[in-house]
Amino acid sequence: MKSTHKILFTLLVFITAASMIPSCKKDSSGPNPIINYIRVTSPQSSDSLLVSANQGQLIAIVGTNLGGAKEIWFNNLQSRLTPTYISSTSILVSVPSQIPDSITNTLTIIFSNGYKLTHPFTVDISKPALNSMVCEFVNAGDVATIIGNYFYAPLTVTFTGGATAEIVSVEDGVLKFKVPAAAQPGPIKVKSNFGETESDFWFRDPRNQFINSDPYEGWHDGSLVVSNPGPNDPPLISGNYIRVKKTLGDWPYAEIADGPASSMPSHSKKIPDDAILHPEKYNLKFEINTLKPYNNNMIRINAGTSVQDNNNYQWAPPYDTKGQWQTVVIPYEEVFNSYTVKPVVNPDGYWTMLLIHGAGTLDADICFDSFRIVPKSNK
Repeated sequence: MKSTHKILFTLLVFITAASMIPSCKKDSSGPNPIINYIRVTSPQSSDSLLVSANQGQLIAIVGTNLGGAKEIWFNNLQSRLTPTYISSTSILVSVPSQIPDSITNTLTIIFSNGYKLTHPFTVDISKPALNSMVCEFVNAGDVATIIGNYFYAPLTVTFTGGATAEIVSVEDGVLKFKVPAAAQPGPIKVKSNFGETESDFWFRDPRNQFINSDPYEGWHDGSLVVSNPGPNDPPLISGNYIRVKKTLGDWPYAEIADGPASSMPSHSKKIPDDAILHPEKYNLKFEINTLKPYNNNMIRINAGTSVQDNNNYQWAPPYDTKGQWQTVVIPYEEVFNSYTVKPVVNPDGYWTMLLIHGAGTLDADICFDSFRIVPKSNK
């Protein structure tokens, strides 16, 4: 009996001791993964280490034994892993663009063997990004649209002067809101819980307008100007506008608004000297409404030239606003560099031209307003 008890005791001691010894079964993935640091992906900035990153930013996770990564999470959001971007010593991955429901300020990597590796890391939730307005001139009570990103509710849209807008909808980087009666010209601010952004574009921008038909100027009689819209005309958005409604055949010479500085005294000096000296800092903008598609011929624009240039700048088709006012934005350096004779600063003013002249018949029904050259940035 004692012998039996001794055998059982010895067996129990052996089992207990065995349970305390770590398993010697080889892990096919090798030693546990380690994150040494996280950095930006640009080779020129490879020594720039990160403890946080913006939404959508591509980052490099550097460490050892990372090749078995199967999933990666930032807060409670899973990011997409690309196998070709995973090696034993690094993982390239983009921070999710969505906003997390739970903020833990950690990233978690899950490996194919089930091992989880956590690392402190903060995702900087972006404040609203305001890229452009579909139309920068919108009447009170109508719906305006900003194209951008990071429109996280609740949102507040504030106009210059302090008036706030009623939000209509937010979807896929498109923010729509009603323009209040008290809205004033100037930048627009959009605020979320993660910050506030002021637009570089101006609502109802009054600056540097060299063609706006208020008054209509140039070598022509102004018969194309709409001052009191009828039931079949688009609404006024910024005083008078020009409407071209006729069939234009091959290579017409349809002068819409043109003339030297002497024939356009109210507008020819509106282009700022700095735009001529630094065209890369400016945009050419105007409003257009195509009641029929602009799908043939060519619209030519002189903006800041010292002489008439019938060949440049050419704004080519197609373009169709489907009967709605829209803002066209063209980098002014593209316009500037197209001219055979480069613009120079002229305190006496500039040649101005809006001309339709090109190949192909155009069944035109196009409205134009508020040609201007304005800074790309408020900064």
